[in-house]
Amino acid sequence: MTDLEAIGKACFALHARMTARLLSRVYDGALRPIGLKLPQFGILGAIGHGTPVSETALAERLGLERTTLVRNLKTLVERGWIEPVSGDGRGLGHRLTPSGRATLDAAIPLWEAAQAQVEERLLDVDPEGARRAG
Repeated sequence: MTDLEAIGKACFALHARMTARLLSRVYDGALRPIGLKLPQFGILGAIGHGTPVSETALAERLGLERTTLVRNLKTLVERGWIEPVSGDGRGLGHRLTPSGRATLDAAIPLWEAAQAQVEERLLDVDPEGARRAG
């Protein structure tokens, strides 16, 4: 008979998903006061520090499904935090609005607090090794 308990304890995929949900709760909770979720923070940051790129290129850079990116972009446009601009010839790009820059600036200390909380909880984990594993 298969030892299901041993599989549950050893399964990288199961534990990675559990860890991802925990991390999402921490970061989303920190960003909630300004109406952001972690993927939206990442999108604002990527748009805020780079030249406009196509939605496909942005999705690849962030490791998001294109449909997930488009849904989040729509929300960010509706909130007035980003605006579409002509891309580099390969599709529509986006840039931060002044309100988007202010939101991103307000989000950074909240993200830093969440990051410190996560690092404190993962004292026995090599952060660089964990980042490289992804």
